[in-house]
Amino acid sequence: MEIEDKSKKQIEEQEVQEGTMSFWDHLEVLRWALFRSACVLAVIMVGTFIAMPYIFDRFILAPTSNDFFTYRWLNAIGKGFVKLSPDFDVQIININVASQFMTHISTSVSMAAVIAFPYFIWEIWKFIEPALFEDEVKHLRPAFLGGTLMFYIGCAIGYVLVFPFTFRFLVEYNLSPNITNQINLQSYIDNFTMLILVMGIVFEMPLLAWLLSLFGILRKSLLREYKRHAIVALLIAAAIITPSGDPFTLMLVFIPLYVLYELSILVVKDKQRQKPQNDVLRQ
Repeated sequence: MEIEDKSKKQIEEQEVQEGTMSFWDHLEVLRWALFRSACVLAVIMVGTFIAMPYIFDRFILAPTSNDFFTYRWLNAIGKGFVKLSPDFDVQIININVASQFMTHISTSVSMAAVIAFPYFIWEIWKFIEPALFEDEVKHLRPAFLGGTLMFYIGCAIGYVLVFPFTFRFLVEYNLSPNITNQINLQSYIDNFTMLILVMGIVFEMPLLAWLLSLFGILRKSLLREYKRHAIVALLIAAAIITPSGDPFTLMLVFIPLYVLYELSILVVKDKQRQKPQNDVLRQ
């Protein structure tokens, strides 16, 4: 039975590589990949939904208090230079009847999607692998693993640095002493989810640039030539990404984007042009 299953799998992979599979066959494979991904997401969501009250207080709401580890580290490192106000403690309010229940569901889905991200990447890889050549598989397999790692690094930076500083700056910004800030639950969750997930996605930029360079689509010289245009484009992207639209948040998002662009220039390599055969013979 194992030999028959292996031979059947090899035949299917050969059909994909030879292009003999029909459009509906590809669609069927994709449908099952999406179905398995949805099942994995649903199972993980059940776990995150059950654990959400604990996660919400100790993880999601942690940046609202001065006990958050990033604030404590900044106070310890920046003694004499940077001192955060010791009485920072924000109370999140709710003004809609169903908002807490809907937030419970939405945050459970978001966290389940982050946890299941490696499985999604694996399903994408299994879907496209049969259509790749051996040399492409050799390059793309570590790229997919690296992409997963970069996604989690981006999410971690978003949680540890980008969101806390953005949130604290906006809460402590005082236009008038007669105005009292009351942070709505929905507003807090929207900013929290958006900034963290977006940071995870934008950290895929060097990997995407490297993959495009492998196929000869992108070159180092091109990235350097259009760097000024890229800076403007990154500023626009940062303005779209930042939900609040203030300059402080804009720069907090733009700076990592620019650093990632410079990193993309480092990882991308120009393919050396092959010398004409006549020139080689002369040498």
